[in-house]
Amino acid sequence: MKYRRKPVVVEAFQYDGDFMNSDGEYYVPQWAVDAYDEGTLFYHGEGDLYVKSLEGVMKVSYMDYIIRGVDGELYPCKPLIFERTYERVE
Repeated sequence: MKYRRKPVVVEAFQYDGDFMNSDGEYYVPQWAVDAYDEGTLFYHGEGDLYVKSLEGVMKVSYMDYIIRGVDGELYPCKPLIFERTYERVE
């Protein structure tokens, strides 16, 4: 059998190694700031970023996308997979 993914709109941003600019202002979505404040997104060890996802704790690599799913869940996604799976909506 074959299946097609249902059209779903998600929110996401590409992680570039930080959440703040040099002036200390956040430039990521508010839901990412909230997730950081709540401990869902957190730094550990050598400054590596991790996310508590439905599958467990996952490391976020530089330039991965962090996706907020339809139920508010967060998970990282490699850039190539993200670009093959999602397209920008206005």
